[in-house]
Amino acid sequence: MREFLDLDEVQLDIGRQDRCGFPEVIYGEGKTTETLVKTFHVFAEKNVDAFATRIDADKGEFLQQHFTAQGFAFRYNPVARTFRLFPAKPAVSKPHGKIAVVSAGTSDAPVAEEAWETALWTGAEVVFLQDIGVAGPHRFQAKLPLIQDAAVIVVVAGMEGALPSVVGGHVACPVIAVPTSVGYGANFGGLSALLCMLNSCASNVTVVNIDAGFKAGYVAGLIAKRMGYTGNG
Repeated sequence: MREFLDLDEVQLDIGRQDRCGFPEVIYGEGKTTETLVKTFHVFAEKNVDAFATRIDADKGEFLQQHFTAQGFAFRYNPVARTFRLFPAKPAVSKPHGKIAVVSAGTSDAPVAEEAWETALWTGAEVVFLQDIGVAGPHRFQAKLPLIQDAAVIVVVAGMEGALPSVVGGHVACPVIAVPTSVGYGANFGGLSALLCMLNSCASNVTVVNIDAGFKAGYVAGLIAKRMGYTGNG
């Protein structure tokens, strides 16, 4: 069975949800608005909840105008640079698990919001906490009860990348660390945060690539979906 559609410049993987749990996600960088519109329309015809990342402001404006005129429901997040086109007949279901997305600082917002939007798209219940980095540890302690029952936690941090280890030492679930390119010169574009996270002494911390909010949110969605976990009880 052929599980892809030939759209000339895009070979759209229409069988991915059956194989991998979620539909193919559109990576927006390098694609024209015409290609994006064509791809979204194919998903719409198949009643798929379509999701795209790295959609800049110009493309976002074009897509919003186009799909408003077409009468579609959509969600564009200019900070996360994500665009979501909702299906005409959305499936009615309860969230399949709880994900927490935690960011160290407001400068990490583009990456953290990409993870948040992705986790929401996977169908999970998502708690989003911002600006609770290690420079003010009392802030994290105050918010800890909100995330202790999560199936998985995504922690986004730049600078020295210490927050995932702190979170990992307080929870009984996987922690997905996302290093960001936020920081001063010796941050080396996120490399220092990446190396710090890779060397975390917290056993439940694993790491994705620099600024890879989408990857973290997607993997968190898979974990939550597989576990079907909604609390410690």
